[in-house]
Amino acid sequence: MTLTPVRIGLIGAGRIGASHATVIARRVPEAQLVAVADPRPGVAAALAEPLHARGESSPEAVFAADDVDAVVIAASSTAHAELIVAAAGAGKHVFSEKPAGMSLEEIERGIAATAQAGVAFQVGFNRRFAADFRAAHDAIVAGRIGTVRQLRSLTRDPGAGPADPDAVPPWTVFTQTLIHDFDTLNWLNPGARAVDVVATADSLTAPGHPTLLDHATVVIRYDNGAIATAEASFAAAYGYDVRGEVLGSAGMVTAGEGATTSMRLHDATGRIAATAHGDTELMIDAYTGEFAEFATAIREGRTPSVTGEDARAAFAIAQACIESHQSGTRAQVPA
Repeated sequence: MTLTPVRIGLIGAGRIGASHATVIARRVPEAQLVAVADPRPGVAAALAEPLHARGESSPEAVFAADDVDAVVIAASSTAHAELIVAAAGAGKHVFSEKPAGMSLEEIERGIAATAQAGVAFQVGFNRRFAADFRAAHDAIVAGRIGTVRQLRSLTRDPGAGPADPDAVPPWTVFTQTLIHDFDTLNWLNPGARAVDVVATADSLTAPGHPTLLDHATVVIRYDNGAIATAEASFAAAYGYDVRGEVLGSAGMVTAGEGATTSMRLHDATGRIAATAHGDTELMIDAYTGEFAEFATAIREGRTPSVTGEDARAAFAIAQACIESHQSGTRAQVPA
């Protein structure tokens, strides 16, 4: 029996929205891209029409459409919470890019709105759908490394740093970059809750900038005794780098390498590996997997494997990091 694809409207045609639209239309048979919304004149149509979808000038047009079952929110982070609530109010299933809000209160409103509407709510923590990270998680759950004791996760963005430091919103390193690492660490330490953090961050590409934080290291303590570190950099000259490591009482598991293939060139300069220079390149299969999960969960009438509560747990760590950086001391993670 052939199942009808879940009909999706996408909100936001920027860099990540354009990637998501292409992934949904060309790589996810469980879904069908039917509409793209963006307020900038002509932008939505330019993205949508080659993908056999239509362009809309407002999210409201997508929310009101009878041929849209679900929405993917890829607009500016500050708009996520409002769009989640509006989509749920229109009876649409919701996939939101991270973060699902810019405060715990905003995220909680989204959780409540989607629960009240009885619609699926998934958040874009793509690392859970990368094959190597999934295998690491499964090995931990199976007990292959024993009791989790130490964890590490890192994200390094490619390039020389922000071209315009003034354009980077305050606390981005915690709320939009390391938010992935916080979720990854929570996921790789199943059943444990983050208790407190010590966060150190600074601007190393634009020293002395009043708000930019482009490098950060966070130490997290969990209630099962495990200790974790999360690292971020906005200036990795060699490419986009995402890695994880978990040490247990009986072994260790690692994930992530940054190389685009297993091929290695050995020549007079040494051993060379080609590395990815963007998240949409390195994580393309993970993005595909998360949208396949979203559509499948809707079809099966179940809760997606990444929930609003997961988004809240990761943002709670980010909020504690902000408090720790401001105070220069250890900060409690909100329950």
